[in-house]
Amino acid sequence: MPSHVRFEDLGLVDYASTWDYQTSCHRQLVERKRRINQGFSEEGPIPHVFILCEHPHVYTLGKSGHPDHVLLNESELAAVGATYFKINRGGDITYHGPGQIVGYPILDLEDFYRDVHRYVRNLEEVMIRVIAHYGLSGVRLDGYTGVWLEPSGNQPVFRKICAIGVHLSRWVTLHGFAFNVNTELHYFDHIIPCGINDQEKAVTSLSRELGYFLDMEEVKSRLRLEFETIFACTLIC
Repeated sequence: MPSHVRFEDLGLVDYASTWDYQTSCHRQLVERKRRINQGFSEEGPIPHVFILCEHPHVYTLGKSGHPDHVLLNESELAAVGATYFKINRGGDITYHGPGQIVGYPILDLEDFYRDVHRYVRNLEEVMIRVIAHYGLSGVRLDGYTGVWLEPSGNQPVFRKICAIGVHLSRWVTLHGFAFNVNTELHYFDHIIPCGINDQEKAVTSLSRELGYFLDMEEVKSRLRLEFETIFACTLIC
C-alpha cells in the first residue's frame, strides 16, 4: 500500500467545480498508471488524494437512480436555493449542503487492494469509528450501503447518518461519502433519500443525535485520523 495520500480541505465549494477537480485528479492517476505500464519510473507529487469539503445545497442523482425520486421541479429547486446534477456514481438521489462533510477519496485501488466491496466497507468503517468517538454505535444494514443507527427508545426507526456512493474506472475511485454533522435535514424532505421509501428508515445527523452543534474542524480531524488508520496511510497536506 502507498504510505502517503495527499489531503485537501476545500471548504465550502460548489458541486460542479469539485466534480471537475475530481475528474482531473482521476485523470492524473490513470495517466500515471499508463506511464508505469510503459516502463517509466514513478515521479512527481503524491498521486492519491483525499478531499473533504462542504457544498451549497445540491441534489445529485446516481446512474442507477430514478429522476422521480426528486420531488421538486426546476422552479421549486430554485425556490429552495438548490441545484441538481445527474452523475456517474452508484446509488440513487442524495442531498449535499452546508454542515455536511463530503469526502472524495481519489485512489488507485491497485496500489491498495483490488476489491471494491472491501473499499466500500472500509469507508463505512471510517465513519463507524468517527461516530463511536461521540458515543454513537453505527451499524451496516444488509442490502444498503452507508452507516446507520439502530432504533432506540425515542427513535423507533433506523437512521442513516452517512451515505456512500462510489464509481471506479480503471480501479481509480471517484465520489465517496456524505456525513451528516450539522446538516439541515429538512432538505431531505424534497427527495426520496437514496431511493429508500420505507417508513422504518429515516435520515439523521450527528447534531440531531447528540442535541448540540459540532465543531466541524474537530470532526474533520477525527475523520482524518480514522481514515489514516483504516487505509494504513499518512495524509499529507
